Parts: sequence; C-alpha cells; structure tokens
Amino acid sequence: MTEEAVQNQDSNTASTPGRSLKLGQHLSTTNGWGGLVEQAKAHDNTAFAFFPRSPYGRESKKLKSEDPAPLVDAQRTLGWGPLVAHAPYVYNLAGKDAGKRAFAITSMQEDAQLLATAVPEGGTIYFNFHPGSHVGQGMDTGIRLIADGLKEVLPQVPDSVQILLETMAGKGTEVGSKFEELAAIIAHLDAEAPDVSARVGVTLDTCHVYDAGYDVLQNLTGVLAEFNEVVGLNRLKALHINDSKFGFQSHKDRHAPIGLGELGVDFFGEVVNNPTLKKLPMVLETPPRDDDVDEVALLRGLAE
Repeated sequence: MTEEAVQNQDSNTASTPGRSLKLGQHLSTTNGWGGLVEQAKAHDNTAFAFFPRSPYGRESKKLKSEDPAPLVDAQRTLGWGPLVAHAPYVYNLAGKDAGKRAFAITSMQEDAQLLATAVPEGGTIYFNFHPGSHVGQGMDTGIRLIADGLKEVLPQVPDSVQILLETMAGKGTEVGSKFEELAAIIAHLDAEAPDVSARVGVTLDTCHVYDAGYDVLQNLTGVLAEFNEVVGLNRLKALHINDSKFGFQSHKDRHAPIGLGELGVDFFGEVVNNPTLKKLPMVLETPPRDDDVDEVALLRGLAE
C-alpha cells in the first residue's frame, strides 16, 4: 500500500469492510468508566484495552467508586467488545517471592471482580496478563507456579471474565514466548482444575511472536497452524496489534507504530483479512507517531 493510500483511509464510511473489525487502542482510565466511553467514541474504538488498576498495582479509586453503567450501556447498545483489560505489569505468578505471588493472586481476583461489573448481562470481558518470569528457577518451575496461581485465581473469577495468557517476546526469563509453554500451563489446568480451565485463553501479540522467533511476516498461516497444533485455535481469543522495532528473533519486546517497524503495513493487511483473526478483538499498543496517520482508520481501511 502506498503512503497516499494510507493517508486516504476513511474510518467513517459505514459501508467499508473494516467496520466489522472489533478494533481499538489501550485507553486511559483517568476519567473513569465514562471517560473510557468518550475516548472510544472519539477514536472509533469498538474493542479496546485498559488497566483495571495502575500498571504498578495501585487500586483505581476512580473505577472502584464510579458506576460502570456508561460502559455497560455502550457495549450493549453499540455492539462494542469483547473488551480486553490488561493486568498490571508487576504481577508475576512465576516469581520466587511467595508474598509477591500472593499479591498477584489476590489482586487478579479483585481486578476480575471489578471487571465483571462492567460487562452487559450475558457478555464477556477478557483479562489479559503477562504469564510471568521464572527469575532463574527454571522454565518448568515457572510454568508450574503460573498454573498453581491460576488455580487459586480462577475459582474467584466471575464467569463473565476470561483470563488470557499473552504471548511473550522471550526477553530474560519470561514464560510464554513459546507456544509449548502456554500449552503446558493450560495442560496443568486441564489436569488439575478442569472446571475452570475452559476460561483460560491466549492473546497473540504480533510484535512479541515475531520477536520470539515465529515468522508471521513470511508465514502467518503456518504459524497459526502451529499454534493450533500446540495450543488450539479455540484458545485464541484476542490480538495485540503492534509492529516490531527490532524484528525477528530479537527477543526485545519493543513495539513500533503500524507500518514503521519490521513487520510493515502489508503484514497487517494480511492480519485483518485472515479468516480466523479478523473475528477477534484487536488492540493497538503502539507508541506515538511522528506523522498524523490514524492507526485505527488505517487498519479498518486495509480490510477487504
């Protein structure tokens, strides 16, 4: 796609195929539930992400004290969602410190209960989290600790909330950069907590999987086939739509604006037109751009 074509995207044309995409950005909760609605409307978001508390684990007094009715009504009347809330970065179910693991478990339970209040009756909200880092304990131990943590979290999570493991780039001692690691967490739950295992899914981050060594740029179909074989496409519930600053097998986890990284605009055209992926909620987590390109409009305009 040429630069002129990108600049000519029209996100307000109701007849365009891109209108059916469940697409949005990570939004601020500074102005509460109503503020999320206003931001979503202003930026043509029909699915989006937000932190239920600060990225560093502090409770959101605003969200806890306000009535979430504006967001519930918007989802019901405008057809938004499922939304993809994001857990704070400080949660580490695979950590060495038992006290920090306990904090992550308790906080995830509280977050999920808060999120459940913001879902229309019969609806679903996704709660995405970074699986954790084993910090030198070994991958097997990390996987076991994450599964054990989820076994404590999930019984306290309302049915309207589904927990999503995010695919990671593989920096440091992160768990989740390989599909087999995600599958192993789920396998533990299948064996030991089958009553709640079905409410665990996966968010595929386009930057992270590419950085981790899955060549989605050259073979998106093949990578999805591998995911299906190892984890199961039935577990794939959401996408993080990010270009990659450092590229294939870099293990850097550095996002780039759409079309300004190593993946490029044409790749995202393939994503939004993929029969499996185009049905999922897609959330942009890209850094600010130096140009005036509206990335939501750009992606909608790529749909055929």
